[in-house]
Amino acid sequence: MSTREHFVRCFAAEVPTFVKVLKALPEGQTGYRPHPRCSSAAEIAWLLASELKDACDLVDACEASFSQSTPPATFGESVAAYERNAAALAEKLAVVEDETWEKSARFLVGGQVAWEAPLGDMLWGFLFDAIHHRGQLSSYLRPMGGKVPSIYGPSGDDPGA
Repeated sequence: MSTREHFVRCFAAEVPTFVKVLKALPEGQTGYRPHPRCSSAAEIAWLLASELKDACDLVDACEASFSQSTPPATFGESVAAYERNAAALAEKLAVVEDETWEKSARFLVGGQVAWEAPLGDMLWGFLFDAIHHRGQLSSYLRPMGGKVPSIYGPSGDDPGA
């Protein structure tokens, strides 16, 4: 199995868990942040959805430009965008060639190159960053009045756990 094939499998396995965590966010709590320097729950949920759009741009053009945008008013809108962008990325990954996987990609912030690496390395980095932010969101859930779903095993909020 190639690294690209392994990534495709890992991404497909992680998407349902992202959706569970995003759907566990209680509406009406979009502004929740545990500390003034922390991102709000809405900002993190929107970042997860937006990063997938950036990943699609990377696969298409080996370049993506990060721009922070205002999150939608509801978590439901972020969940819908996440699911839409995850499906689009999965479609692109199904046909990306090994040659493209190894091609140099650029990630721009404010028009400046912030990161340059092979496309595959960059996509792995995006996935690891998203998993980190999913962990942030999962730690927000209980204080927001929500329940933590199982992620890599049972949660204390799972029935029978």
